[in-house]
Amino acid sequence: MVAHALTLASHDAESWLASLEEVYSGVQREVLKLALEWLAEHAGETRVDTGADLAHHSLGTAAILAGMRFDAETVAAALLCGLHDAALSRDKLAKTFGEHLTTLVEGAAKLNRMDRLLTELAAEGGQSEALRQMLLAMTDDIRVVLIKLAERTQALRELAGKEADESLRRKIAADVRELYAPLANRLGVWQLKWELEDLSCRYLEPDTYRQIARLLDERRLDREWYIEQVIRQLADALAADGITGYTVNGRPKHISSILAKMRKKRLSFDEVYDVRALRVQVRDVKDCFHALGLVHSLWQPIPGQFDDYISRPKGNGYKSLHTAVVGPENKALEVQIRTFDMHQEAELGVAAHWRYKEGGKSQGDALQDKIAWLRQILAWKQELGEGEGQGEGHDLAQHFRNELFQDEVFVLTPQGKVVALPSGATPLDFAYAVHTELGHRCRGAKVEGSLVPLDTALKTGQRVEILTVKQGGPSRDWLNPHQGVLKTSRARNKVRQWFKQQDHATHVQEGRDLLDRELHRLNLANVNLDKLAVRLKFPDLDELCAALGRGDLGSGALDRALQEEFIPAPEKPLVSAPKRKSTAGGILVEGEPGLLTQMAGCCKPVPPDAIVGYTTQGHGVTIHRADCPMVKHLPEDKRARLLAAEWSGSEDGNNVFAVDIEITAHDRSGLLKDVGELFAQEKINVVRVNTLSQDDMARMEFTLEVKDIAQLARFLARAGHVRGVHSARRK
Repeated sequence: MVAHALTLASHDAESWLASLEEVYSGVQREVLKLALEWLAEHAGETRVDTGADLAHHSLGTAAILAGMRFDAETVAAALLCGLHDAALSRDKLAKTFGEHLTTLVEGAAKLNRMDRLLTELAAEGGQSEALRQMLLAMTDDIRVVLIKLAERTQALRELAGKEADESLRRKIAADVRELYAPLANRLGVWQLKWELEDLSCRYLEPDTYRQIARLLDERRLDREWYIEQVIRQLADALAADGITGYTVNGRPKHISSILAKMRKKRLSFDEVYDVRALRVQVRDVKDCFHALGLVHSLWQPIPGQFDDYISRPKGNGYKSLHTAVVGPENKALEVQIRTFDMHQEAELGVAAHWRYKEGGKSQGDALQDKIAWLRQILAWKQELGEGEGQGEGHDLAQHFRNELFQDEVFVLTPQGKVVALPSGATPLDFAYAVHTELGHRCRGAKVEGSLVPLDTALKTGQRVEILTVKQGGPSRDWLNPHQGVLKTSRARNKVRQWFKQQDHATHVQEGRDLLDRELHRLNLANVNLDKLAVRLKFPDLDELCAALGRGDLGSGALDRALQEEFIPAPEKPLVSAPKRKSTAGGILVEGEPGLLTQMAGCCKPVPPDAIVGYTTQGHGVTIHRADCPMVKHLPEDKRARLLAAEWSGSEDGNNVFAVDIEITAHDRSGLLKDVGELFAQEKINVVRVNTLSQDDMARMEFTLEVKDIAQLARFLARAGHVRGVHSARRK
């Protein structure tokens, strides 16, 4: 039935429709008849891409799908989707054919327009892979893709005529080889895969194709006689061993697969095993292995040429037993053994599963799982069925589980190149994905020819054009998350890097000034600063100065490096008296000096804060601020431990007190450097630093050593006026 149906495209529509009585019901044939009537209204029109007769081409595509026993909706959509856009009015289609068929026609027409985008298709660099991914990302109904595969098969058939333009023939064949034949392979639609590969090989490599075809034809009679003998011998053995309901026949030879195997394994034509091949079909799996045993008992197996795809199916669901043996006359013979159901799956692949109910609904959850699998299969870069290891089925399934919920959109450049972006990406993200300079100079965007805001979320299949200026750079506003013009971290990093580079010269000069001041303070002159840059792991002095200017390198680290590199160590260690921190002489507890005291870490009191003492066990008196939360919430049974305390006023000027502060500011280059200069000017020592940057906001926490509250107040007031600072407060 299949072979006959595939030739019907050359017959008139009525005779073709009449031949489908055994395939479709009367109601289904009425839908097809109605679609044929629509097609007849456009008789004489030609296809834009190939110049072929539109009606003849659509009828041929539909005949291919009918021959594969697709549902009537799919066949009807194949008849309609090739019409020009003006004829595909959704309102008219929906009124005549219903919503489901209309949606299917629109999806198929959308993929037909994909051919116009393949002019710039790159054979290298993953462009074919990206297009294959986009094909399925654009459709929710896999039948749309299968219609496209059948349509390309029909297009190749029509190009076989001598009058066909050679450049057009090669162009379409190249597109099929790069895009559609691998797609048919991955979907498991072998019946179309072989024809797509063979015809594209015929047009792209005519000399090689004719050579293999001639070799096959020269030995055809001998090979057919040989196959008849081994079929008879194997059939007798199967019958004698009690296997019933089997078929044994010769397997078709596909020139493209023979050529691919010769190249991959570097074999001569005579060394290709499956030039002579049998296919055995039986009722169940048990009979498959029974038949395999008979084959190996009749003929000697060739080592390393057995594959059990029943126990370990290929990633696309293919099941069969493959073996190669030394047959009669010492000639290599390949044998495939499978059940009838496995054969249906192998020949029609996904087509075997698509028996849609009326209304276009699928048959249960298992079929939905199949749809999800099909949509993800295109992410694989190697052809399924080539070189699978024993664990690949598991790896494949694991890959799909990992990738299934990763949302992406596939958009197009004006030249037809596919760009993959995360879901929600904007035209500005697209510009940076194409080229960094394009993003920097972007000032606007068109989507499908219409101007759109830069924060527009892109959708799969849209064509995006970026409007640029000749010179210019990005805007700092692009980094504002509330603007929403940049969604991808890659694009945001490119913008930050641009501003960082633009400020480089300023940072170098600022860093040079800071370095000169430090050299003057340490009384260092005529020193080799290149050695200093190497010590601090910078490529040169300019990069060192730039890091100082940006605040990436602190003055403390610079001071240590200068002293270690250029100031010799003293012969004897210098012992300096440590700073005194809140000694007993500075605090009166209950009016008495000299008691053992320590400052509380929770509130860190500083003169002239109001203070109170708390008696500890074995650690003297802890001094808290009077408004310390710990003191306020002290249980009643412990409040008796509180003691009156005050600053004695007898400070010698050497005491310092630890205090915690917090600064919040808009994150920018050089912020930490500016704050650090204030510490130096106020002669405040910093003993702890903790910084956090998030959403362009910086929060910096410091523990400082100050003499009194007045010194702290001066610093906080000055810090509040630093550019970008929102608040500076004591914690």
